[in-house]
Amino acid sequence: MGTFDTSQYSHRRFNPLTGRWVLVSPHRTQRPWQGKQESTISDSRAAFDPGCYLCPGNERAGGERNPVYTGPHVFQNDFSALLPDGSMDRIDEHELLRSEGESGICRVICFSPRHDLTLPEMPVEDIRLVVDLWTSQYLELSATENINHVQIFENKGEIMGCSNPHPHGQIWAQRSIPDEVRLESERMREHLEKTGRTLLGDYWRVEQERGERIICENQSFVALVPFWANWPFEALVMCKRQVRHLGEMTTQERSALADIIKNLTTRYDNLFECSFPYSAGMHQSPTDGADYPQWDWHMHFYPPLLRSATVKKFMVGYEMLAEPQRDLTPEESAARLRAVSQVHYKTR
Repeated sequence: MGTFDTSQYSHRRFNPLTGRWVLVSPHRTQRPWQGKQESTISDSRAAFDPGCYLCPGNERAGGERNPVYTGPHVFQNDFSALLPDGSMDRIDEHELLRSEGESGICRVICFSPRHDLTLPEMPVEDIRLVVDLWTSQYLELSATENINHVQIFENKGEIMGCSNPHPHGQIWAQRSIPDEVRLESERMREHLEKTGRTLLGDYWRVEQERGERIICENQSFVALVPFWANWPFEALVMCKRQVRHLGEMTTQERSALADIIKNLTTRYDNLFECSFPYSAGMHQSPTDGADYPQWDWHMHFYPPLLRSATVKKFMVGYEMLAEPQRDLTPEESAARLRAVSQVHYKTR
C-alpha cells in the first residue's frame, strides 16, 4: 500500500455511513478570498421580545397564543411541512414519473423561555430539560400510527435559514423513512452482518485509538470531527455504548448528552467569538416496528463557517455536480476546536 501526506496532498475520503466520498484539498487553505462575506448579526437581544411569536404569552404567527411557559415548550407547527391527513395514494404516470402522498406531524420546541439564549449559553441542567423533552416526544411520536421516522433537528442562525432567533428546534415525524436515514441503516446493517458488531461502535474504537479527530468527551459521549466530514467544522456526537434511540438512554446518559452539547456548541461560539450557526440533528432507529440491531444513535452538526464569522463554505459547482469537497482537513478542524476554551467567551 502506498502512503502520502494527507495534510498536504489532495485525496478522497470514504464515508462508511452513506457509501459516499468527499474530496479533500488541504493545499487550498492558503488561497486568497475575495468572495462573499456575510454581515455579522448582533446576538445582543432582550430576554423577552414582545414582537417574537415564540416568546411566552405572545401570539404566534398562526393566531394561537403561547402559554407563559417557564421551561422547554413544544407545540404543533403552525405552518407544517407535513400534515397528518396527507394522502397515501401513489401516482405512476410513467416508470420515470412516480410520486406518492406523504403524511406526518411537525412540531416546534422552544428550548428556553428566554429570547436571548442559545444552547451554548444555557446551563447544562436546562439543556437536560430539552433532552428530556426530545426523548418524550420521540417516544410519543414513535408510538403514533403511520409514523415510521422521527427527525429531531435545529437550524441555528440566519445563514442557515432560521426565521426566528428565539432558541428553538423542530421535530418532523413522517410515514416514510428519509433517504439519509435509509442509507445509514443499510450501511449499518451490512457492517453488522459482516462483523457481528455495529459500525459506529467500531468507528468509535478506531477514533479512540488515534485521538486526533476527537474534540471533547465525557463519561458517556464523544464529539469528534468525522474522518469523512464535508463541512469545515462538522462534528459527530456518539454514545460510548450502543443505544438505538433516545428512549434507551439512562438518566445519567441524558445528563451527559446535555453536557456534551453544551461543551461542543460553546467551542463553536468561541472559535470565531460569534453565535456560531449550524444545522444539527440526531439520527436514531426508525419507528416502523421493525427490529434494528445495527443502529447506533448519533447526532450530526453541520456548521457553514469556514475562515471567520463572515466567511462561509459554499456547496456549489463541483459539490453539486460531482461530490463534496473541503480544504481544511478534519484533523486540523478538530485541533482548532480542541484548542478553544469550553467556557463561553461572553462569560470570560
